[in-house]
Amino acid sequence: MSPQIFRDKIKKLEFGHTLRLGHMGEQYRINIVVSENQLHGLLKLIQEHSAFLLTLAGVDLRSIKDSFGVHIVFAIPQEKTIIEISMPVDSKYPIYPSITPLFPSAHWLEREIKDMFGITPRDHPDLRRLAVHPDWPAEVFPLRKDFQPGSEVPRVPGEIEFCPVEGEGIYQVPVGPIHAGIIEPGHFRFYTFGEDVINLQAQLFYTHRGVEKVAEGKDYKEVSLIAERVCGVCSCSHVVAYAQAIESLAGVVIPTRAKYSRTILLEMERLYNHIGDIGNMCAGIGFAFGISRGAILKEKVMRKNNQLTGHRYLRGTVIPGGVKKDLKFTDFISWLSEIEEELMGLTNVILSSEGLLERMKTTGILPLEAAVTLGAVGPAARASGYDRDLRRDLPYAAYEELDFRIPLQKEGDVFSRLVQRIEEVKETFKILTQAVTEMPQGELVTKIPDLAPYQSSSGYTESARGANVHWIMTGENNSIYRYSVRSASHCNWPVLPLCVPGNIIPDFPLINKSFELCYACLDR
Repeated sequence: MSPQIFRDKIKKLEFGHTLRLGHMGEQYRINIVVSENQLHGLLKLIQEHSAFLLTLAGVDLRSIKDSFGVHIVFAIPQEKTIIEISMPVDSKYPIYPSITPLFPSAHWLEREIKDMFGITPRDHPDLRRLAVHPDWPAEVFPLRKDFQPGSEVPRVPGEIEFCPVEGEGIYQVPVGPIHAGIIEPGHFRFYTFGEDVINLQAQLFYTHRGVEKVAEGKDYKEVSLIAERVCGVCSCSHVVAYAQAIESLAGVVIPTRAKYSRTILLEMERLYNHIGDIGNMCAGIGFAFGISRGAILKEKVMRKNNQLTGHRYLRGTVIPGGVKKDLKFTDFISWLSEIEEELMGLTNVILSSEGLLERMKTTGILPLEAAVTLGAVGPAARASGYDRDLRRDLPYAAYEELDFRIPLQKEGDVFSRLVQRIEEVKETFKILTQAVTEMPQGELVTKIPDLAPYQSSSGYTESARGANVHWIMTGENNSIYRYSVRSASHCNWPVLPLCVPGNIIPDFPLINKSFELCYACLDR
């Protein structure tokens, strides 16, 4: 079915003035405002077209329309279409029909909306607290406009709720939230029978930073600095996603040279992350050679980042409208060849170690059905055979101009996630070589016009961990009224516990490292 036929179907639903069509290059954007009664029919139509959920955001509009709002963003790659559904929610009775029964990947997002806004998704299968913990007062909602950042909130008695796991001989093994490594807090509750884990539940969201709240009221240019700091090692992919949301809203297309520059930055970020992850997976087994060589190679890439941009984590280069400085290429292609040769030498050693392979194969399997149903993203999803990558499916930057393939594995175990990263890095070397040699001359920035207030849009990237999606609503005078971030880790944390039953507790560090999930991306 062509994109036009699909859009004609949307029009026939007779939303009248509530339907807005637009496009950015070859990509189409559809914005629809629906009532609660219209939502289900529209969702069924979208589902029939193999849509997948990008993000879902709540917004407090009481000072403007005396209501809350829920915004749901879907992608339909085969139609080259992004659909944003906006639904007003009564401010006195903030309840709306949950979309989780139709799109299970929304389950965490809807729980967050309840915690942060007090907007309840009716018929959601699990409304336990998620982003706020049990000692947080029930009637205090951090993302409502009347909540003041930095205000002292009195705590109340409360206990973390875990789903009961009962039976003779079952033991609970609590791990965390404080761990032996230099990592952020997270609590893992293992239920075991003998040595076998039969259930794992995680309590996260310990260090909420208020990133989305801090962005409110700031000029959109200032928020670029905030977007870069959502995650330390995915700085570039986050700020590009944010910049693309602004550019979509403004209706501007960035210069071709800026597109290529962004592609190079994004792939350099993927390169040092994947190399680091390959080494970290060796740490889950105690393979010292792989750990040290991975760390050395990652350091070499980060030093090259500093040479290219002046920052090891690639900050301070991407802005809405393009990039603010040219990249400094010095012997880049020869350097890239050296890194590729060293990395392939390391991976050959890893893949020839029988001890490593024995620990990795059949360990921590993520079934394809679970990956698809729960919306897993990135290498973790592709290692289970889920064929999705936004660089190809909804291309941005210069990806549409470059030749690369999306590797896939089938088994979904730790070994598959290792091989997936190795195969993806090979493609990254190809992408970088093409982008550097084919990058045209030209301007670096397109001027962003003044932004209309109270309009919304989204931007996305395929980071080293998977899809990052940033959704924005503008305010007066080029400010940001609401800023919402859904990271790849937010998509993948819910699927991690599904991979642990049937394994033993000592396998968990290896399984966990094979996903390489970020705590900070949740605590935003």
